[in-house]
Amino acid sequence: MLSRKLIGPVVLAAFLSTAIPAAFAFDDSKYPDWSGQWRVLGGNRWDPTKPPRRGQNPPLTPEYKAIFDASIADQDAGGQGNDMRYKCLPAGMPRMMTAIFPFEFVILPKLTYIIFENTLPRRIYTDGRDFDHWPKPDTEPSFIGYSIGKWIDEDGDGRYDVLEVETRHLKGPRAMDQSGLPVHEDNATIVKERLYRDKMNKQLFHDEVTTIDNAFTQPWTVKKSFRREAEDRDWYDNVCEEGNNYVGIGKEIYFLSGDGNLMPAKKDQEPPDLKYFKRSLKQ
Repeated sequence: MLSRKLIGPVVLAAFLSTAIPAAFAFDDSKYPDWSGQWRVLGGNRWDPTKPPRRGQNPPLTPEYKAIFDASIADQDAGGQGNDMRYKCLPAGMPRMMTAIFPFEFVILPKLTYIIFENTLPRRIYTDGRDFDHWPKPDTEPSFIGYSIGKWIDEDGDGRYDVLEVETRHLKGPRAMDQSGLPVHEDNATIVKERLYRDKMNKQLFHDEVTTIDNAFTQPWTVKKSFRREAEDRDWYDNVCEEGNNYVGIGKEIYFLSGDGNLMPAKKDQEPPDLKYFKRSLKQ
């Protein structure tokens, strides 16, 4: 017979042995199969149905259209414009959903992760919280923002097939794509998404993205599609800092040559002011 001193620990151990597996049980039959590696179709531009750069015809206010035009002009001259990726800053939302490099989904009962090969992962809260459950105003914002998701069984077959997501609480600098297409400096961007796998072709995935931003005259909706990569494709280290030859000095951007010397990035670009460095004259 067990002594009274042992009954408590034995009962507790028995409870934990049954409660812990139950707590971590995950009925994946309720959730869609979004496994595999996905990569964007349509190239490195925000709206894949339109030509790049000015061909995107974004719904910008006059102020931000001028900023966009200046970014294009600077890039035409050899600069980077508003595209801060030359510094290896994260692309941020919503640009990161132009997945030039592959990503994958990790679906859990209360969280859905989107893990990218070349940038920060996204964490989407899918624990039933409402779309008005945002962080406190003094919480540090981030490039990827704060995302709340809601699973939907659209066809009523007992299995979720659509994930609706809203993302806020972003910081900058950010741009919509590599042209430097700007978002407002107030960083009050709201991004709404509908993510789903194609019903007719399981090798395709779609993300309907609506961006609401004070740089735009109206919400801007695009549909981005992704192709499933080959099953045997490996994941690679994709580190922006590795092999990055751009050097920012003050407001100017220069290029580091293969022999380690600083080169101009634009035609007739002035050399940097090195007044704080010891100068030497070459004979």
